[in-house]
Amino acid sequence: MNCDIHLTDKLAVYKREVDKLGLKTVAPCVNASLATFTVRDGAIVYGLGALKNVGVDAMNLIVQARQNKPFATLFDFARRTDLKRIGKRPLEMLARAGAFDQLDPNRARVFEGLDALVAYSAAIHEAAASAQNSLFGSAGADIPEPRLPFRDDWLPTERLAQEHQAVGFYLSGHPLDDYMSALKRQKVETLAEVSVKAEHGPCIARIAGSVSARQERKSAKGNRFAFVQLSDPTGLYEVTCFSDVLEASRSLLEPGQNVILTVKAELEGETLKLLAQSVAPIDAVADRAGAQDIRIHLARPEAIPSLASLLSKIEGRAKARITLCVTDDEGREIDIDLPDSYPVTTQIRGAIKAVHGVLAVEEI
Repeated sequence: MNCDIHLTDKLAVYKREVDKLGLKTVAPCVNASLATFTVRDGAIVYGLGALKNVGVDAMNLIVQARQNKPFATLFDFARRTDLKRIGKRPLEMLARAGAFDQLDPNRARVFEGLDALVAYSAAIHEAAASAQNSLFGSAGADIPEPRLPFRDDWLPTERLAQEHQAVGFYLSGHPLDDYMSALKRQKVETLAEVSVKAEHGPCIARIAGSVSARQERKSAKGNRFAFVQLSDPTGLYEVTCFSDVLEASRSLLEPGQNVILTVKAELEGETLKLLAQSVAPIDAVADRAGAQDIRIHLARPEAIPSLASLLSKIEGRAKARITLCVTDDEGREIDIDLPDSYPVTTQIRGAIKAVHGVLAVEEI
């Protein structure tokens, strides 16, 4: 992986092989990663220099600043690392990839606060370089920490899209993760399940996919067809779409779209061949599964006003009960059942997860 550290396509292949071997991968982290890939306690620690548009040399500056003392906060990171030397673009990629999650899990806030952090870092390092101590102590000690924007995190789908932009593939999850429970109730199968089913002969199945690419071709008769590359949480696959399906569903088969495909599946040797018969938007299928009761784990009371504002705006016919889970001063979890029911779709669950102060959302 270090030999191909700048080749994202190859790293994606290596990551799939690592997953097949059952090896754990530690996500990029300014407190755990080196500039290149390393192995620790039997797990592969993702190298910071493997992210897009960062560079190994710039990431070595972070490792040198950290030494054997992990960064405590974003401001500690800015004080000890000369962020101006690293550059804003590499810092943006680190934020997108979640490399600052140990310091602040709200990636959107970190991303939007980078200008302030870079300016703060520059002021600290310029003061240190001038060797002029202030009345309050060492150089730069009197420079106030900037105020970062207070905002909700990216929605889960946007969070993964940003991560994909930095890493080159999905590392911490998949865009379909939140849909899988609802899709299972709608008899939608995973790639792994369809593969097993096809071992017993050709079959018709419904499968979910996130579109990554589409390559169109023209047949000898002049009809257009396409090979569409997709993925679900269990793997990557390709579907062939003939002209009738392609013309009816071209807008749904754009990269980044999440869809449900009805396919004819059969094995040719060890290769799974999938031929699309129809394509549908994933939300339309998931919503038919109905709403599911959820428990929302809260980290702090500040989340309640934002959560209340969100719940007051949503509409829908299928409704579910919501339970808030808070932790008291003695570490005990307390469940609070909301008196009303609310439409809880996959999109709404994603929006709730992004509310500042929400730790997790689980179906019950």
